[in-house]
Amino acid sequence: MKVFVAGATGALGKQLVPLLVANGHEVVGMTRTEAKRDRLRSVGAQPVVADALDAGAVGRVVGEAEPDVIVHQLTAIPAAIDMRRFESEFALTNRLRTEGTDHLLSAGRAVGVKRFVAQSNAAVYARTGGPIKREDDPLDDDPAREMREGLAALRHLEGAVMGAQWTEGVVLRYGWFYGPGTSIALDPLGSQIELIRKRQVPIVGGGAGVWSFVHIEDAAAATAAAVEGGPAGIYNIVDDDPAPVSEWAPVLAAAVGAKRPLRVPRWLGRLAAGEWAVTTMTEIRGAANDKAKRELDWQLRFPSWRQGFAKGLG
Repeated sequence: MKVFVAGATGALGKQLVPLLVANGHEVVGMTRTEAKRDRLRSVGAQPVVADALDAGAVGRVVGEAEPDVIVHQLTAIPAAIDMRRFESEFALTNRLRTEGTDHLLSAGRAVGVKRFVAQSNAAVYARTGGPIKREDDPLDDDPAREMREGLAALRHLEGAVMGAQWTEGVVLRYGWFYGPGTSIALDPLGSQIELIRKRQVPIVGGGAGVWSFVHIEDAAAATAAAVEGGPAGIYNIVDDDPAPVSEWAPVLAAAVGAKRPLRVPRWLGRLAAGEWAVTTMTEIRGAANDKAKRELDWQLRFPSWRQGFAKGLG
């Protein structure tokens, strides 16, 4: 097939594009900067340059490509997030998930795209009920103040993609990325690793927030599987091992040669990093991946973060 990847040079795009090429697809990779053209050519993709927030530019490059599938991986998340400026740090990403989604869908409809695959997030479920959520469970109706616009943007993206009756819409709710090119990695982008080594990522409260991780290579493999087949719908793209912060944080610290994380009370965590950071440490829910493994025939290289932290950070 001919596959148009928007966000082709991001953390996931870097893994996905060469995988799609290796699987025999013709890949057109969209990037925002001229400087990244050569990177895309080097992995076998045809590069195009466009600003995702410019509807005309997106319409032009998609129209010229005439793809069978569009993959929406557009984000602008900083490598190191200032939690005290969370809303402004995610403002551009929120626009990419609203305006950018609408531009890609409009362009895709004009050329008759058969399938539209988009990135969402698995940390969006309601913080009530059991610790593990499936795709049909409700989303959070009362998020932390810093996350309200972000969750609204994800709702817009998911509603627009799943409401596009003219194409097969697929929404992938990814877990927390780790591995090469992410913020949890043994490379220059691994900003969280340095903070962990400095003991600047404490466990807040009891650390009862349940996280679902996914290695970046496994996330790319799931995305390729969603491009190539499986029913339209929403899928959690996470590993087999949701775990509370109190369980995974010491393991990650040990894996990177750091001391055990400090523990701080909720009030101090809120003062230092805001309500959203406290919520993720103490209240969020994990996600189940059985639907993605069954419907997409997805197999994980790292079924658990326990293996991934030991062998997959570099």
